[in-house]
Amino acid sequence: MTSPKPQLGLIGFGAFGRLTAKHLSPWFDILAHDPAVSDGEGLVRLTPLEEAAACPVVVLAVPVGVLAQTVEAIAPSVTPGALILDVGSVKVKPAQVMLDGLPEGVSIVGTHPLFGPQSGKDGIAGLRIGVCPVRGDKAAWRVAAFCRKALGLKVFVVTPEDHDREAATVQGLTHLIAKVLLAMEPLPTRMTTASFERVMQGVDMVRHDSAAVFRAIEHDNPYAAEVRRRFFDLAEQARAELDG
Repeated sequence: MTSPKPQLGLIGFGAFGRLTAKHLSPWFDILAHDPAVSDGEGLVRLTPLEEAAACPVVVLAVPVGVLAQTVEAIAPSVTPGALILDVGSVKVKPAQVMLDGLPEGVSIVGTHPLFGPQSGKDGIAGLRIGVCPVRGDKAAWRVAAFCRKALGLKVFVVTPEDHDREAATVQGLTHLIAKVLLAMEPLPTRMTTASFERVMQGVDMVRHDSAAVFRAIEHDNPYAAEVRRRFFDLAEQARAELDG
């Protein structure tokens, strides 16, 4: 007789929540809560918030902008010894929110899957994920091992600060450039170069990201403003050279 799968609470069943459920359902019985959703799509069992939050593992798949109120809502229901994870695009702010709002008896790990529903549509094996210890180093290393062995991800264990420093460039510039190019559409599609097509492939990967994702990347990352400033300064220098 096979033993029952452990339960995992999934708070948020939007596009990334569904991607999360798809890849975790072979290992967990997933109890999901999302007041905007009425169909678990065969991946999860929709439950009240309190039931999902009481699972031994809880994944917070909500926008960074509502993380604080989500933490406040689940805090009375989380169980001692539970593992709480977030999947946001920034880590310094969410780490502090979870430290401040969750009971002392739970482990906290910040994660950032460096992919989304578009870039992970053909499978996630070989893609990258950042894992940030927040409260409980052993828990973080267990999460890293699971991501590596069970999901086939390339794992980087980093501090929330180091994560955000690198993400300010990697994601901040990508989304900023994509936003400008999307505003310039329609763009040429006939006489294109391979390099232009690669650029547009990158744009297409973030084309359907929500405004909340863009805001988190550009406004909730404490290092993004400096990266933007340097980018715009260098762009202005290039324009001055061309105009001159």
